[in-house]
Amino acid sequence: MFAVIAAMASLALNSCTEPPEKVMFTGETQGTYYAITYFDKEGRDFQPAIDSILHEFDLSVSMWVPESIISRVNNGDSTVVPDEWFIDIYRKAKAVSEKTEGAFDFTVGPLVNAWGFGFKGKIKMDQAKVDSLMKYVDYRKVTLDESGRITRPAGFKFDFNAIAQGYAVDMLGNYLKSQGLENYLVDIGGEVLGKGQKPDRSPWIVGIENPAADSISERNVSTKVRLSNMAVSTSGNYRKYRIENGIRYSHTIDPHTGYPVTHSLLSVTVLASDCATADAFATSFMVMGLEKSKAFIEKNPGLEAFFICSEENSIYSTYATKGFESIIVQEQ
Repeated sequence: MFAVIAAMASLALNSCTEPPEKVMFTGETQGTYYAITYFDKEGRDFQPAIDSILHEFDLSVSMWVPESIISRVNNGDSTVVPDEWFIDIYRKAKAVSEKTEGAFDFTVGPLVNAWGFGFKGKIKMDQAKVDSLMKYVDYRKVTLDESGRITRPAGFKFDFNAIAQGYAVDMLGNYLKSQGLENYLVDIGGEVLGKGQKPDRSPWIVGIENPAADSISERNVSTKVRLSNMAVSTSGNYRKYRIENGIRYSHTIDPHTGYPVTHSLLSVTVLASDCATADAFATSFMVMGLEKSKAFIEKNPGLEAFFICSEENSIYSTYATKGFESIIVQEQ
């Protein structure tokens, strides 16, 4: 009897101390990749469920899906009923738009498309055309009431691209949490949420891309950060741009002017408690530029950022807020 009890106790001890299994998988979504890593004692494979959730999410807020809720809204379908995802993203986008005084504007889509950075072809742009499209850009003119009823002037369209990817990261993180997981890393196209830590109690390490790389095949990391129970999102102008008549046009459109931004800020990585917030403010800061962004962060606790700016002769300078600096991995 003593031997049996001892054996059972040993088995119980081993099952408690056995390290959880590392599970990793990747896939495609929203025109980019996703990569998920987590530690699970049961070694469960959640990829089929993740793919299903992402598919349903696209049916809500993807402008690339003709039958999605946002596409139907933008096409004037009065019978469409917004779901919880659409309503929640709208409210978050509206809050960031108000807080940034329009630097973030989820109605900027017509200008993004016209400049050739959306899902429609570019048109010839001049001041008259910009002025004509600016009539359809103003987040303050659209509303969504408690019942889900949308009110918007004719010609206004919703564009959640600058927040939906980060929101999707949070959504997948919440799903993994609902399955009892505490330690996981969710990455969709560089929008990253890190929860908990690795079994050896070390934090997740995430890289920030060097803007000197001009092609996708040349991606390289210039800075690494420790990520624990936080999210980071990077927005940049060094990949999505177009050159015409010697002029470089950024894909970041300033909702106040209707033109692509022209300042020296190449990329900004925002640290926040959730990825939707990080995603939206990364876009906002790309519109604001370095100095205005620094002033904004000083007045708004909970946001930290890392900026990369272009200088003369292809030289780059960086600036990190104090909170962001504390998570940078110092190379030995």
